[in-house]
Amino acid sequence: MAETLLSPGVIAIENDQSFITQQPVQAGAAIIGPTVKGLVEVPTLVTSYSQYVNKFGDALTSGSDVYSYFTSITAYNYFQNGGTSLLVARVVTGSYSSATSSLIATGSGGPTTGLSPFVLETISEGDLMNSTSTETTNGALPSGSGNNIRWEIVGSNTGSGQFNLLIRRGDDLANNKIVLETWTNLSLDPKAPNFISNVIGDYNYNYNSTNNQIELSGSYPNASNYVRVKQVNYLTPDYFDNNGVAKNQYTGSIPAAASGTFGAATGTVKPGANFYNALTSTNTQGLDAGNYTNMINLLSNQDDYKFNLLVTPGLWYNGHSAKMATIVSNTQNRGDNIFVMDLVNYNSTVTAVTAEAANVNSSYAAAYWPWVQTNDPATGKNVWVPASTMLPGVYAFNDAAGEPWFAPAGINRGGMSTVIRVEQKLSQSNRDTLYLGKVNPIATFPGNGVVVYGQKTLQQKASALDRVNVRRLLIELKNYISQIGLGLVFEQNTIATRNSFLAQVNPYLDSIQQRQGLYAYKVVMDDTNNTADVIDRNQLVGQIYIQPTKTAEFIYLTFNVTPTGATFPA
Repeated sequence: MAETLLSPGVIAIENDQSFITQQPVQAGAAIIGPTVKGLVEVPTLVTSYSQYVNKFGDALTSGSDVYSYFTSITAYNYFQNGGTSLLVARVVTGSYSSATSSLIATGSGGPTTGLSPFVLETISEGDLMNSTSTETTNGALPSGSGNNIRWEIVGSNTGSGQFNLLIRRGDDLANNKIVLETWTNLSLDPKAPNFISNVIGDYNYNYNSTNNQIELSGSYPNASNYVRVKQVNYLTPDYFDNNGVAKNQYTGSIPAAASGTFGAATGTVKPGANFYNALTSTNTQGLDAGNYTNMINLLSNQDDYKFNLLVTPGLWYNGHSAKMATIVSNTQNRGDNIFVMDLVNYNSTVTAVTAEAANVNSSYAAAYWPWVQTNDPATGKNVWVPASTMLPGVYAFNDAAGEPWFAPAGINRGGMSTVIRVEQKLSQSNRDTLYLGKVNPIATFPGNGVVVYGQKTLQQKASALDRVNVRRLLIELKNYISQIGLGLVFEQNTIATRNSFLAQVNPYLDSIQQRQGLYAYKVVMDDTNNTADVIDRNQLVGQIYIQPTKTAEFIYLTFNVTPTGATFPA
């Protein structure tokens, strides 16, 4: 269509300004801690509690009793209260590895008797994944459990060179199979689209402490939630001859119908592990602070891991000050999340809590106290947990019921419905001392239950950023606007580019103002701050002025008693 007139006439030009701006990535919470099973030191995103249990388990046996890690209780309460995504970084003590398939027998006439045509490996690591044992009556495995798995080959067909693979739960029975995954029409032909590695996947992830990054090996993305193909010993390229008949040298490579188990995995819960309120600084759920080092370092990587809230239940400042200080420093350097930290272990005092709070000075960290008792959904026990275990659920409910820049506190949004009672019922005097000391009280009110009754950050200096809602507002604004800015890097430094930025940022800030996040705002990106000198330095400068909305934390109500007949003031 012509855009200019060379002779008299009329041009109707379309200018579509209805493009919908793609929303920047929104992040959820992250947690560093031990889990029953799952990938070790590979942060994994889950979007529901059922998915968390499938990948990481819930209860574990230690000694003669059953326990849950704080990680599981956190995940349960987070999703119960409206959380949408949780990044789980599993930490362990000692060496952990995956379990491999003990044997997948070849069919008759196989190239090498006893050598598996392919080997599967569990994605989850730890000796809990070992199901290797002799089947008893009705096909039961003595080592089978709800946390580990077994495999079964069905529908093996040498004529087509295909077979089906079932991944079953380790504690099922021959006449009551619990099939977790079904993979049909698999092939050992690397040229075929149904090649087993291509269908199931063979990616393997490992943390490299030297480079502080996750390294990936393998050629095919994992489609299975439970296994990956470790290796294929017998490939069958071009399985059929020119007449469409299976080649004799390959038919013996097709696995026969059989079932089997997984074994040889290493890694177990530390003997004598302490749980719940029995934790010590050197034995926190069977770990020590050093076991957290790698994941603390890895989650400092802002480019690869996005989240707006971080917790490490099981670590506390009084017992693990160096690690906690590192997390606070990493959080400040990232600038895109808030760290909810615990200050003391169970059975502490108001004085001890405020003394520890005085050692931390950051608007990117917040502390709550005391410990609380809740019902462990996996074991049914009423157990004591640190406040940070429950706070992701409070923040999730706040964001679902209101906005991130609302205070995650008070009766309307700070209720802790799954908490049974607090370690210490706080008086008004206790709450005053804690709040003056930058610690957010967890209070108990008749008729309203247990409630988060504070929203201070651990910043020493009084400013707008000594409140959680303002800090989270700034995090939200920076995350959103920075991602808009990222799309302008290497664009022409012109008025059009500035207008593109303003056209996205101003409506966004206006929506924040309408949703009670801002009193006022102003965005400046024009010739006043983008002078010729600035442009010549390849810079694009924007200045964003905001007036954050404050919360009503101190409400004064004056009741004036007047004599009969007195006139009330207008």
